[in-house]
Amino acid sequence: MDAEGQENHLKAYGITYWSLERKVKVKWLLNYRGGSFLLPNSEEIKKECQIRGVSFEVLSTSKAESILAEISSPAKNQEAVVLEKAPKIAVYSPKGNQPWDDAVTMVLTYAEIPYTIVYDEEVLSDELLLYDWLHLHHEDFTGQYGKFYGAYRAAPWYIQQKKEAEALAAKLGFSKVSEEKQAVALKIRDYVVGGGFMFAMCSATDSFDIALAAENVDICEPMFDGDPSDPNYQSRIDYRKTFAFTNFTLERRPDRYEFSSIDMTNKRRISQETDYFTLMDFSAKWDPIPTMLCQNHTALVKGFMGQTTSFDRNEIKANVLVMGENRSNGEARYIHGIKGKGFFTFYGGHDPEDYRHRVGDPKTELDLHPTSPGYRLILNNVLFPAARKKKQKT
Repeated sequence: MDAEGQENHLKAYGITYWSLERKVKVKWLLNYRGGSFLLPNSEEIKKECQIRGVSFEVLSTSKAESILAEISSPAKNQEAVVLEKAPKIAVYSPKGNQPWDDAVTMVLTYAEIPYTIVYDEEVLSDELLLYDWLHLHHEDFTGQYGKFYGAYRAAPWYIQQKKEAEALAAKLGFSKVSEEKQAVALKIRDYVVGGGFMFAMCSATDSFDIALAAENVDICEPMFDGDPSDPNYQSRIDYRKTFAFTNFTLERRPDRYEFSSIDMTNKRRISQETDYFTLMDFSAKWDPIPTMLCQNHTALVKGFMGQTTSFDRNEIKANVLVMGENRSNGEARYIHGIKGKGFFTFYGGHDPEDYRHRVGDPKTELDLHPTSPGYRLILNNVLFPAARKKKQKT
């Protein structure tokens, strides 16, 4: 899985998942040649690699044992983690979404990793208990319709989506979309606390935490929910309830495409040509979880924009691990934490290979980006629940 040896990093994850589905245990060799996978030498697996265009090497038993012995040395910042079971994957998405509206849906499809679409009805019916891993993408859990009001309130798609959201809320017994979305956010919180794995990108990251912090507080203006927001609602925000963020200020203006001060999009002073973030280096033997989540063939990853592009370092809780950052701009791009018995990872930006994705832009063709480091981070999270866990030391 290094830069030189692998033709298609993304589909290699699909091969690993496909093997796990067939009850084949896989060793993930952390920090060894870009985070390589060690699989049994079977004709079936080799044929599947050839079909999918995935590069592989055949090792003798003695060579494989030599590599594992080298990895186990205390002098090496490497580890062999056993992957045991293919995680069941749920993607939280409106039924009408196109696959290219969501980078995770795109890369799962490209890597041929199966997933199930769930939305509010399934979440409120406790169907998340059927899944090991949940993804949230460009979503708004605050009930403000993505803060698209300023630019798109007269657009037919915005009007239609608002009608559909109101109809769904009414069907589920809620008088307002904001109340229904908050109930969904609380169910997702309970899923993670109970032991689930949650991965979120773009506006699902900060809007989720805002919804938790604003429990029983009306932060929506009349154009969103038909009645005024609570007076001085900022003072009633409870940061103790959030997963990752603290001391943030909500954006009150309904016509501004922004939820809060968490997001760095409008604070950035970086050109596209110099927009990169650095992956942190962790101890593979002592901190295998963040090491797994940061496996890549490069430590320098191209930046990309989104409604929520990155996170202000000053508004991240002290117990949350920053795994990717642009230090010169004071922003975190990729963070991870523990909540109850479960785990969450937040990844800023919308599409790792579409720098400034806009409404109506064409889909990204992943055939043109089979070695994308930004997309690899997503797939690290997909395989993470398959690992036999060790207690994290950090």
